[in-house]
Amino acid sequence: MIISANPEPSRIEFDFLLNSTIEELNSQAKKSAKTVSALTGNKLEPLVKDVMTDLAVGSPFENSIELIGGQKFPDIVAKKYYGVEVKTTTQNHWKTTGNSVLETTRVDDVERIFMLFAKLASPIEFRCRPYEECLSEVVVTHSPRYLIDMNLEKGKTIFDKIKTPYDTLRKNENPIKPIVAYYKSKLKPGEDLWWIDQENTKSSNLVIKVWNNLSITEKQELKNKAMVYFPELFSNSSEKFGRFAIWLVTREAIVCPNIRDMFTAGGKGKIVVGKNVFSNVPRIFLHLFENFDSIIETLILTSPSELSEYWGFKTTEKRKVSDWIELVAENSKKISDAKHLNIREMLKTMTK
Repeated sequence: MIISANPEPSRIEFDFLLNSTIEELNSQAKKSAKTVSALTGNKLEPLVKDVMTDLAVGSPFENSIELIGGQKFPDIVAKKYYGVEVKTTTQNHWKTTGNSVLETTRVDDVERIFMLFAKLASPIEFRCRPYEECLSEVVVTHSPRYLIDMNLEKGKTIFDKIKTPYDTLRKNENPIKPIVAYYKSKLKPGEDLWWIDQENTKSSNLVIKVWNNLSITEKQELKNKAMVYFPELFSNSSEKFGRFAIWLVTREAIVCPNIRDMFTAGGKGKIVVGKNVFSNVPRIFLHLFENFDSIIETLILTSPSELSEYWGFKTTEKRKVSDWIELVAENSKKISDAKHLNIREMLKTMTK
C-alpha cells in the first residue's frame, strides 16, 4: 500500500467541517424526511459531497472535496488526505457490514478516514465518527469485512481486542493474520474458523457436496486425512466427531449427515498385524490398519506446522509419525472394546 507523505491538513478544521455536515444533514432530514429516506446505498453520497462542498467554502478544504464513487474506499476525499465513507441502513439501529479488512481498493494518499452513517428509519439521523472507532468485529461474507457499530464504546473495537492499532494493521502485508489469531484464541473445544487466512490454500470450494455423492476413492482419502488430523476419533468421547464434521464443511465443502457411521458401520472384524491375528477389532481400527499405508503417506505429506495446528502442540518432521502414534494410542485407551489390543505396539509394528 502507498503511504501518504502529505502533511496533515488541519484536523480541528476538518472536524468542524464534519460536525457542520452532520448538523446540516440532520436538518434536511427533518425538513424533507421522505426525500432523504429514499437515499439508500450510494444515492446518499452525492448529497453528502454537495453539503461538504458548500460548507467548505472559506476553509482550507474549499474546492478539495471529491466524490470518488465506484468500488473505491472511501467514498469522498478531502484535500487528498481525509476520507469519508458513507453507509446507510433502513433499519432502526446503528450497525451494518463495513468494508474489506484488506482495503485493496483504498484511495492512495488518504490517511484519515471517517464513517458517516445514515439511519434512514424513522426518526432519520446522521452520525459521524473516526472509522477505526466504530469497527467492532470482523465478519465474513465473500471476504473478511469489518462490522460497523456507531454506538460502540471506547476501548471495544476489534483493534483493541487484537491489541494492534488500525493504522498498523492496515499497513501490514497480511492484515488477516492477527485477526485470525485472535478469533482462534477464542475458540471452544471442537470449534474452528470457517474462513481461513490467506496463507492457507485449503480453503473451502464454492460448490458444497454431499458425502454420498463422492466416489469411493474420494471418501477413503478424506477418511485417511481424518484419522491423521483428528486422533480423537479413536477415543470414546461423545464429541469426537465434532472437529472432523466442521473441517469437512469448512475446508472441503462437504456435508455428511452420518459421520459416526463413516467409521463405525459394519461391526467388528479380524486384522493381521505382523504374524499375529487379532479378533473382535472395532470397525474404526479396521479402517486404520486396512488403509495404513495410505494414512502414513498422508501423514508424511502433511507439513509439521499444519499437523501442529490440528493436534494442538508442536511437532516436527522427524517426530510427527511417532507423535501421531502416541496420540492414537492414548485416545484408544478408554475404548472398552479395544482393551485387548495394544494399539501402540501394533502401529509401531506396522511402521517397521
